[in-house]
Amino acid sequence: MTRRVAAIDCGTNSIRLLIADVDVRRAVLTDLAREMKIVRLGEGVDRTGRLSELALARTMGALREYADLIARLSPAAMRMVATSATRDAENSQEFVDRVKEVLGIAPEVVTGHEEAWLSFAGATVELAGAAAWPPPYLVADIGGGSTEFVLGGPGEVSGARSVDIGCVRMTERHLHGDPPSAAEVAAATADIDRALAVVAASVPVGQAKTLVGLAGSVTTVAAIALGLRSYDAARIHHSRIAAAQVHEVSAALLGTTRAQRAAIAVMHPGRVDVIGAGALVLDRIMTQFGFAEVLVSEHDILDGIAWSLAR
Repeated sequence: MTRRVAAIDCGTNSIRLLIADVDVRRAVLTDLAREMKIVRLGEGVDRTGRLSELALARTMGALREYADLIARLSPAAMRMVATSATRDAENSQEFVDRVKEVLGIAPEVVTGHEEAWLSFAGATVELAGAAAWPPPYLVADIGGGSTEFVLGGPGEVSGARSVDIGCVRMTERHLHGDPPSAAEVAAATADIDRALAVVAASVPVGQAKTLVGLAGSVTTVAAIALGLRSYDAARIHHSRIAAAQVHEVSAALLGTTRAQRAAIAVMHPGRVDVIGAGALVLDRIMTQFGFAEVLVSEHDILDGIAWSLAR
């Protein structure tokens, strides 16, 4: 028996919608609609502590479009999750109230721990039993404001941690040049490495046999490493990218101007400003934790939200 569900993930950089028919018995999720819009909800939050009016307006505009699509496809259940930027903002209640006006339900402003668990579920359901990708998995979800880490295997989680090293936050804190200076990159690297030390102290990352990378920074790095001429989710999903390739792509992105990054065929316009930081986070994860490759997943917290509704 299948159940139609609608899942919305509102992060620091993007807002995404998934409407799917989910068959829990067969562990199959069939997409009916999968949408993503860059709204930069968390723009300036690290500096001001507040969601700006412009950012709220952009987000509500995207949400109105999603509401129309949801009405047409009539899911039986709906859940909206908001993450890092909304957790950090002192006016998060204003965001909640405005979402309720548009969508008819309140968003759940989840903790970093809850966010990490949802990401893990979305990324690993289909990996169970695959000999090529042995557990335990370390799932790393590089968002705009934070990065979530979860270690576990099928049906069990042995550690989780959220740290504030998202691609938007790192860009706003450190990477101001066009391209960023060596000093700026060094400052960002030191910030990321400090956060990864916190992760290693609370999550036994050395137990992991497979690193699974999620979200737009990771999939964009993979698309560049694969040499794609256009973004192809089917080729990116479950691709395996070597640490040396990740390092090469990261260095190249940090060494180019905004105009050069915008000209990359697979680059979403909303990621041009922050992709260097996102690539650097992935590069440092692989370097600091000793992974030779990353398994790239197009399925993430959005799919985890959908599975949570189906169950």
